[in-house]
Amino acid sequence: MSVSTDAPGTPEVPAAADSDSGRGRAAIREARSARRRRAAVEWLVILAIVLVCTVLLRTFVVQSFSIPSLSMSPTLQVGDRIIVDKLSYGFGSIHRGDIVVFRRPPLEDQEYADLVKRVIGLPGETISASDGHVYIDGKRLSEPWLPPGPQSYTGPLPGDAHQQFNLPGPVKIPPGEYYVMGDNRENSEDSRFFGPIPKSLIVGRAVIVAWPLDRIKGL
Repeated sequence: MSVSTDAPGTPEVPAAADSDSGRGRAAIREARSARRRRAAVEWLVILAIVLVCTVLLRTFVVQSFSIPSLSMSPTLQVGDRIIVDKLSYGFGSIHRGDIVVFRRPPLEDQEYADLVKRVIGLPGETISASDGHVYIDGKRLSEPWLPPGPQSYTGPLPGDAHQQFNLPGPVKIPPGEYYVMGDNRENSEDSRFFGPIPKSLIVGRAVIVAWPLDRIKGL
């Protein structure tokens, strides 16, 4: 005959069950903490990838620039934001009529780090001007990108300190260099002032006006 030592009416304490329950709650908290840490690491990795891609795109593929002056008016207006393709000239040629962004040439005295102009003369050509029109190797150049009016009259830049590049010319364009001018011929300090530019200075080709919204267009 067995005898119980428990006092009558005293409930049993489920010590093992309480211990298991505590370990279960701790495990749940640890799992949640681990998920939060993994999520934080994943977001950091995603942000790093986005940052690297942004830097690579800006450095090698596309970049936006803001237009600070009226030298390319009316094609480009002050405050326009353009998108520049920095990749295509690595695989293709620069063409007459392309709008290009390039780093400031040594003879340029403006404070801008980058300039935007249109390619008019190609390497090896001779450019000149007569009666307000551009001539390439003695043949008049058709410039459909220019609007009618006096601002499209192509002549010499007054007070030009570098007359060897100024029109009416003739100016012989060296190999590997390009003669660029603004569409606003009366208000553009361009190759007539600082001379033809080497390809190494060209950042890329302007392909679209992206801002403001009412001026979005291809170039």
